[in-house]
Amino acid sequence: MTKNTAEPPAPAAVEPRWLRGGELAAWMSMARVMARLLPALERELERDADLNWMEYHVLAMLSEQEGHIIRMSVLADRASSSLSRLSHVVRRLEHQGFVRREPDPGDGRYTLAILTPEGYEKLVASAPAHVETVRRMVLDPLDPGELESLKPVLDRIYEAVDAAERGR
Repeated sequence: MTKNTAEPPAPAAVEPRWLRGGELAAWMSMARVMARLLPALERELERDADLNWMEYHVLAMLSEQEGHIIRMSVLADRASSSLSRLSHVVRRLEHQGFVRREPDPGDGRYTLAILTPEGYEKLVASAPAHVETVRRMVLDPLDPGELESLKPVLDRIYEAVDAAERGR
């Protein structure tokens, strides 16, 4: 009896699921928005508030917390950021006197981010121009029905991205 030394045939290549018609048009529209929206918001914040997008976002999220305090790990998750990147952002905000960090008294393994009164004042002073830019660029171009459908659509996209990121 002889051994079969032939290699098994390679599996047939799977045809890519190419984008077609409306899929391609929708993706290209989304790609254009992603490429332009965040840089436009960054420019506005840097010009009007001397903050970058992430710095403003961190201040805003802290302002929404009871006592303006949150664990860094929770803040990183809510900011869709790594803890390392968030630490750099918070360090810059600390140097400006807008945030301070302290060990969590309930569990010293965690660090709390705390919005200072100066940080809250900075956010309050920065928010009107930023909100006006968000309205002008994102909300005002939509009619009420489009605006109502936007959140669930974006939430589903976010969930798919989040699941893919966790699965890598």
